[in-house]
Amino acid sequence: MAETTWPGRQLIVAAQGGDVESIAALVSGAHPHVRRFAHALCASPEDAEDAAQEAMIILYRKIGMLRASGALASWMFRIVRNECLRRSRLVMHHHVPVEDTPTLSAEDEVVRRLEAGRVATAIAALPADQRHVLIMRDVQGYSGRMVADALGLSVPAMKSRLHRARATVNRALHGAHDQAVGGDDV
Repeated sequence: MAETTWPGRQLIVAAQGGDVESIAALVSGAHPHVRRFAHALCASPEDAEDAAQEAMIILYRKIGMLRASGALASWMFRIVRNECLRRSRLVMHHHVPVEDTPTLSAEDEVVRRLEAGRVATAIAALPADQRHVLIMRDVQGYSGRMVADALGLSVPAMKSRLHRARATVNRALHGAHDQAVGGDDV
């Protein structure tokens, strides 16, 4: 089974100090995690490999810029996420998607877009710390431990933020629905 922990604090601090062997060990130790992030976030396996490679280059070149040694996982996640987004934007500019799925009626499409818009608005209104946890856990499907590690949180702290985020989104969605239907008559 593959190693599941990120490189330790001492190795990160040594790498930040410019120790060449520590930098090599850090890059090697972080690579499986970065590849897993990339394969979960990127649209294609090719983009994932390219994004992981780019993230490793950035890690190698800029490890000294990492402010807190405990934030390696979240720093690398952001780098991979940004690289995957950059690659998907490039693809979107060069390709026009062809849909093979049956088309929805105009009414169904409007309802689908309204619902998606309501959910997106509710998530966007969350505080950043709750929004990140909710997206990583519920949208991207990462395990609780992986989300906690990526964001530099304990598992109980991650669960608390996730619970608050879910409750807030639920209230926003049901509150807006109740008001639209006229459900304020208690």
